[in-house]
Amino acid sequence: MTEESEEIILSELSTEELVEQMHDDLYDGLKEEIEEGTAILLDRDWSADRVLNEALVKGMRIVGIDFRDGILFVPEVLLSANAMKGGMAILKPLLAKSGVKPIGKMVIGTVKGDIHDIGKNLVVMMMEGAGFEVIDIGINQSVEDFFAALEQHRPDILGMSALLTTTMPYMKVVIDEMIASGIRDDYIVLVGGAPLNEEFGVAVGADAYCRDAAQTAEIAPQLIMERREAVASA
Repeated sequence: MTEESEEIILSELSTEELVEQMHDDLYDGLKEEIEEGTAILLDRDWSADRVLNEALVKGMRIVGIDFRDGILFVPEVLLSANAMKGGMAILKPLLAKSGVKPIGKMVIGTVKGDIHDIGKNLVVMMMEGAGFEVIDIGINQSVEDFFAALEQHRPDILGMSALLTTTMPYMKVVIDEMIASGIRDDYIVLVGGAPLNEEFGVAVGADAYCRDAAQTAEIAPQLIMERREAVASA
């Protein structure tokens, strides 16, 4: 920062300016500023839900669009996600106390034989930013691991990630076992990872292939809404 440039004092900004600044700070991955901005908005009598949606989710949506369009790259998005995490840590207990329900619940993991998790971690942050409760069961997850998590958490969505062409087929193993166990229709199944494509998603029987974290956060609410409407009209 040059001597001529003025340091922005977040507490001196109007609420509208502060929200805009938080969008910029999320984009730049400034965690401390996001934590400070979140605290200021709460002090100004904003509900935790409003801070989440108007300051954090809207900001991450901009990050997601630029990531999708190749303007931002993984290291930058990880910084944004980490900044978002700072704000979420403040808001989560308040959201739980106020009884604000998440849009839905997701269990996500990287499939057996695969230890890559950067893409999965981005999905977790984007989905939390979109208002989902996300249970990340980690890497190298077997059919039994996925089934145990489904049984324990009863999510709306199962997400599976793979980065290796050799581990991609394991997604079909999980989905086939879900079919054999009679639970496939109980869940929305999303798959993603660098070597995958839409045709693969169809071939393994997933509800959708998501090319990146931003698209996952766009598709998931739509699929949940469609599913709930179908159940209501049945």
